[in-house]
Amino acid sequence: MRIFTVRAAVLLLVTLMGFILIMPTALQYGKQRTANQLLSAQLDASLVKNADLENERNRWKDPKYVISQARGRLTFVFPGETPYRVIDPDSVVEVPAADAHEPITDGAVTTGLTSSQPWYSTIWESVQIAGNAT
Repeated sequence: MRIFTVRAAVLLLVTLMGFILIMPTALQYGKQRTANQLLSAQLDASLVKNADLENERNRWKDPKYVISQARGRLTFVFPGETPYRVIDPDSVVEVPAADAHEPITDGAVTTGLTSSQPWYSTIWESVQIAGNAT
């Protein structure tokens, strides 16, 4: 009695050939499925980011939001308004009132600059002074 017959050899050969033919296709399917899942996750993240940016764009269409951003980020005020700056007393060393209007001496350009000017005026005067320097 033979354990390994011709019929068993043919069956083994057919099974091996089927495995050899199907395996590359199955591996490619797995790679493509993983790639599709990654792309789907990227698409979801892009859709969320797009919605956030769309919301931000719609907020900038509102004049009240633009005014609040100009006031908060750039410290703009309307003509006739008095701007106030609240400073934490624990983090600021108090400057005597007599020295408040003297020129600032802690920067690179110091001629004619006072602490009572808005920041953008100080920057513009600094650029002008630096442009006239020899």
